[in-house]
Amino acid sequence: MSKLRAFTMPKWGIEMTEGVVAGWEIQEGAAFTKGDLLTLIETDKITNEVEAEYDAVVCRLIATPGETYPVGALLAVFGDSEVDAGTVDSFVASFGGPGAPGPAPSVSETLAAPASATAIEVPSDPSVISPSAAEKARRESIDISAIAGSGRNGRITLQDVDQASKSPVAMPSGSPVSIAPTTGLDQHFASPLAKRLAANHGVDLGTISGTGPRGRISKADVLQHVAPSPAPQLIEPPQPVAPPPPLPSADVRVVKMSPMRKAIAKQLSFSKSTIPHFYLRNSASIDALMAMREQAKRATGAAPSINDYLVRACALALSRHPDINVQVHGDEIHHFPHADIAVAVATDKGLLTPIVQAAEAKSVAAISAEVKALAERARAGKLAPHEFQGGSFSISNLGMFGIDTFDAIINPPQGAILAVGAARQATGAANHALQFSTRIQLSLSCDHRAIDGAVGARFLADLTALIEAPEELTR
Repeated sequence: MSKLRAFTMPKWGIEMTEGVVAGWEIQEGAAFTKGDLLTLIETDKITNEVEAEYDAVVCRLIATPGETYPVGALLAVFGDSEVDAGTVDSFVASFGGPGAPGPAPSVSETLAAPASATAIEVPSDPSVISPSAAEKARRESIDISAIAGSGRNGRITLQDVDQASKSPVAMPSGSPVSIAPTTGLDQHFASPLAKRLAANHGVDLGTISGTGPRGRISKADVLQHVAPSPAPQLIEPPQPVAPPPPLPSADVRVVKMSPMRKAIAKQLSFSKSTIPHFYLRNSASIDALMAMREQAKRATGAAPSINDYLVRACALALSRHPDINVQVHGDEIHHFPHADIAVAVATDKGLLTPIVQAAEAKSVAAISAEVKALAERARAGKLAPHEFQGGSFSISNLGMFGIDTFDAIINPPQGAILAVGAARQATGAANHALQFSTRIQLSLSCDHRAIDGAVGARFLADLTALIEAPEELTR
């Protein structure tokens, strides 16, 4: 008797509902040992390597690489030895297919061939069938493979077995079947809505074969026996119907959204449609900042990026203006004691925002090292949930791509985000003389539910002053 184990889509984090099997590192029929890499699972933010927790043999690979499956879906079947295909088929059938939720990943079942052609084996696993239901199924020789469990995670209950014992599909083959004449709608195995429709339209439920679970008559079954109503007489001739849009040409490449891209689309659509954005724009000279950076590079051989200095400047400005350092949750505004700044990082799968925690307490050099490490893990899909979830403020810098200015969408539940453009030479008047300077464009997007215009303007003014006189950034 071989012991089979279900390998299902794991759940990482309270918000995870589905994942993508990026690829299998194992093959059917091959053995693996504890610690071996089994597969890569992609979620909306990260890609995780799943390692084996025990030694086993791959009996069946069910999930298709690149496809999305809900949490709890059966992805593969493992065993302590090779088993015949029929036993594996029975095991898979108990889960209802790859797309149906199954037992938790730690649940395993023991399956064996029936002792005789007429015996029906009933699993005793309480996560699959309740003890009382299993006892009744064994006592009355009811095949539970035909029963759709109504309990949690598809668990078969005593009520399910009891109902199956009254249904023709639950009777052992060869048993005589007698159907007593019945009267009234309540004598038929039908849904309440089906019964109401039958009564309203004069349909005899006794003439209908149900297509629902265990032969239950559904609304659709009744509607098939309802005579269609005569079409209404049109007073005016119908307008011509526009032809359907042409199908895409053969050279159009259609790509399904990854879980990460779907999460980004959902988050930004929610932000733009529900948050009243307003924008404050300014420019700042970075000549002094560039000179400071060049001096640090000559002294140490390396220097933080301009963006690292901007993270530090925003952190200090947020400390002075705590009304910007907020999150909005419904009708509550959450004020944060530290500047937890999310830095936008472009990856091949979408935009991620790893967070520099308590940036106001860190030097520019420390911020630089942390941002580099976070960006590397973000591009490799190795960020831990606490490294990209939350944050009290965001910075999105597209200056390195040559973008002069843009407005960023707020990353909810945060209250604001700063967009930074490219450094450009500009002319201006100072002390009655024409001067040249290197300037960057700043655009602050604010959630008007929590942040007023004057509050945002004061923050942006102080941030500009910190950038143009950067000595305080090195303290």
